[in-house]
Amino acid sequence: MLLLGILLNIFIRGVVPSLSPLPLGFVDCVEAERGCKEDPRCKELYMTLEYCASEEALAPLGNKASIECLEALSGLHYLPLLACKCQRGARREEHCLKVYWSIRILQGYDDFEGSPYEDSPVESSRMASLVAAASSLLLDGQNVCLKAAQDCGLYEKCGSLRSEYVLACTKHAPGSDHCNRQKCHRALRRFLERVPEEYSLGLLFCPCTDKLCGERRRKTIVPSCSYQERDWIQPNCLLLQSFCRRDQLCRSRLADFQHNCQPSGHSPSSCIRESGAVCLKSYAALIGTIMTPNYVSNSTVDVDLWCNCEGSGNQWQDCLRIQHMFTNNPCLENSISTMGSSSPRPVESTFPPPSRPSPLDQQNELSNNAQDELSNNAVEQSEEEEDMEEEEGGQFDVIPLYAEKATVSNLGSGGGEVSPRLSIGPPPSLLLLLLLLSASLSWG
Repeated sequence: MLLLGILLNIFIRGVVPSLSPLPLGFVDCVEAERGCKEDPRCKELYMTLEYCASEEALAPLGNKASIECLEALSGLHYLPLLACKCQRGARREEHCLKVYWSIRILQGYDDFEGSPYEDSPVESSRMASLVAAASSLLLDGQNVCLKAAQDCGLYEKCGSLRSEYVLACTKHAPGSDHCNRQKCHRALRRFLERVPEEYSLGLLFCPCTDKLCGERRRKTIVPSCSYQERDWIQPNCLLLQSFCRRDQLCRSRLADFQHNCQPSGHSPSSCIRESGAVCLKSYAALIGTIMTPNYVSNSTVDVDLWCNCEGSGNQWQDCLRIQHMFTNNPCLENSISTMGSSSPRPVESTFPPPSRPSPLDQQNELSNNAQDELSNNAVEQSEEEEDMEEEEGGQFDVIPLYAEKATVSNLGSGGGEVSPRLSIGPPPSLLLLLLLLSASLSWG
């Protein structure tokens, strides 16, 4: 059985990752499960693995059950199911993750080589814009965290979802003097999954130069409810991880974080995946789970879990390894610090494009450049306004610029449009010149 387990472990680690780029691209595990159940043999094997996964979640499998599970896994050859992935924040994410883990009973909890989520990293240009914008504001001496909160309030979707999680994380549960942590976590995840990274990551990783700004940043996720205990006693990190392993969502987010935030001493970003943007995205996805991390103080960018290693016994090293994923991780440290560096490093070796302005800056820029826009074609203006409304999710009603001012030539033209063919006499300046010339001749 040991030999079979080793061979299957090699199969899962070696063969399955090579099958992920299927001809059709990304394969959703829910769709793959549906396809497997259409084949009687595949359905039988999959149902056996599903049972194994549910039993393993409760207690370690016995020898007989382990053999049956391994035989079912070795007989499953439906490639879409073996290579399927899930999308973070999708409507059926939890069911998708259940399918993903059902066929990976041999994959260890500390396997960093795979993530259950689709490989769709944050756009490098977008993250570079965030870094450039945050750094320029820091050089101007502005409270970047305060400005990030103001920008979020101006964007209706960000403001409403932020208010939703603040209310859920501060309102006391009925018959209790504490919040409902499950509702708080759910609201935090909704905010981070549905709000564009320009706003959500801007709030989480805004650079600070004083403790007041650092306090605002640390309290962004309402730590008193999202992870802190009322008695301020920290749980053991091993216990925290064991609870996370029993939850498909938390287990998946943790596996994604471990996969995307692996440190490397041979990369400029200190990350194996090169892009620190992917690491920040995976870190943020842990917020709203049992293993919610946060800043440890108001004066540094150091982050950690709300746990310690007291009483770990002979598992002390394992406990420290959990802590070091956050406290001694150069990839994560550099990714967070880059958001506040004075000279941001280009992401993925690309030149950072101009930063995307906030909604308020966009409105100010429209006002300042109104005179220049008057000369543009009316059709081009309407197309630009439509693009801007689509970009902001249709949440802003931008006052359209006037295409033309009313002139004598506008009068009588249909729909107020300018008709270049209509002309009434010479321009006033020419008339004045003729009058002056006539007067000088008469006096001569």
